[in-house]
Amino acid sequence: METYLLDWANLLLRWVHVITAIAWIGSSFYFVFLDNSLTRPTAPDLVGKGVDGELWAVHGGGFYNPQKYLVAPKSLPQNLHWFFWESYSTWLSGFGLFTVLYLFNAGTFLVDKRVHDWSPGLAIGAALGFLAAFWIVYDLICRSLGRKKNGDLLVGLGVTVFIVAASWLACQLFAGRAAFLLMGAMIATAMSANVFFWIIPGQRTVIAQMKAGQPVDPIHGQRAKQRSVHNTYFTLPVLIAMLSNHYGWLYQGTHNWLVLVLLMLAGALIRHSFVARHKALVLGKRVPWEQAGAGVLVLLGLVIWLAPAPQTAAQKAAQAQPVSYDLIAPVMQQRCVMCHNEQLQNKGIALHTPDLVKQHAQAVYQQAVVLKLMPMNNATQITDDERALIQRWFEAGAPAP
Repeated sequence: METYLLDWANLLLRWVHVITAIAWIGSSFYFVFLDNSLTRPTAPDLVGKGVDGELWAVHGGGFYNPQKYLVAPKSLPQNLHWFFWESYSTWLSGFGLFTVLYLFNAGTFLVDKRVHDWSPGLAIGAALGFLAAFWIVYDLICRSLGRKKNGDLLVGLGVTVFIVAASWLACQLFAGRAAFLLMGAMIATAMSANVFFWIIPGQRTVIAQMKAGQPVDPIHGQRAKQRSVHNTYFTLPVLIAMLSNHYGWLYQGTHNWLVLVLLMLAGALIRHSFVARHKALVLGKRVPWEQAGAGVLVLLGLVIWLAPAPQTAAQKAAQAQPVSYDLIAPVMQQRCVMCHNEQLQNKGIALHTPDLVKQHAQAVYQQAVVLKLMPMNNATQITDDERALIQRWFEAGAPAP
C-alpha cells in the first residue's frame, strides 16, 4: 500500500510540476522575447508618459500593444500583476517530487555502490547540500564579478566552470540517473532563488519608492534584469538534464558527466540563438543562427560518440538464432525477480512466473533493452549480452514455455 500511495504522489506531483513549469517557462520566454522585440515609440503621448519601448501584436483575434516604461511609470497603476507564483510553485512541486521519488528511496535511486559506497542518509544530506551550495556559489559569482568590466562575460565563464565542476562531482558521488536530475534541480533552484531573492524584492523596492514619492533607483531593475537573463539561459539546460534521466544509455557510461555537460551546453547555445534572433529582427539585421548551429553540432557529436559499436559476425549470427523462454528464464530470475516478485511488485509488475513475464514482455523490452533504465542503477549487474538475449526473445514473439 505504501508503494501504491507513493506512486500516486509521484504522478500527481509530476503533473503539477509540469503544469507550473510550463506556466513559468512560458512567461519567461515571452518577456525575454518582448524585451528584445520592443521598438522606441514615436507618438508624443507615449514618449511623454515615459514609455521606452512598445510592441504591436495580434493573437487570438485581438490586437495587443504592450509597453515598457523606462525604470517605472510616473504613477503606480491600480491593478498590477506579479509573476512569481509560477516560479515558486514549480520549485515546490519539483522538490516534493524529488523528495517522494529520490529522498524517500535514497538507497535505490541516489546510491549506486559501484559509483560511491555510502549510506542513504549521507547521500540525502549531500544531495540537499548540492542544492544549497549551487545557489550560494552562483550568487557569489554574480555579486563579485557582475559589476566589473565585462561583468556579464566573467559571470558567464565563472558559472560555466562551476557547472562543469559540479556535474563531474555529482557523477562521482551519485547514481548516474540521480546525478543528471540533481544537476537540473540545482540550476532550477538557483533560478527560483533569483526570483525570490533578487527579482521580486527589487520590484517591491521600486514600488515602495514610488509610493513614498522618492526617486526610483534604476539599480533594482538592472539587477532583476541580470538574473532574469540568467534564468532564460538556464532553462533549456535544466529541461534536458531533467529529461535525460529517463534514458539509461545517456547516464550509464564512464564519462557520463561529460555527456551531461555537452547536453546542457547545446541547450544554452540554442537558447542564445533565439534571444539573438529577437534582437536581430528588431534591428533589421540577419538572424544569427550560428549559435543554434553550434548547439546542433554538439548534439550530433554526442549521437556519434554514444552510438553502439557495430555487431561482429558472431553477434549477427547469434542474433539470427531464435531464443526460447528457457534461455531468458535465468536472466529473469537473477536480474529482475528480486524487485518484481509475488511479495514485492515494483510499479505493479511481477515477473516470477513465465506467464507474468509473457504478460509484461513489452514493458520488459522497453525498460531493459530500449531505454536501459532497468534494473535500477543496474543493481543486479545485467550485462549487454543478457539485454540482447531479451531483445531476441521479444522480437521472436516473446514465446512462453
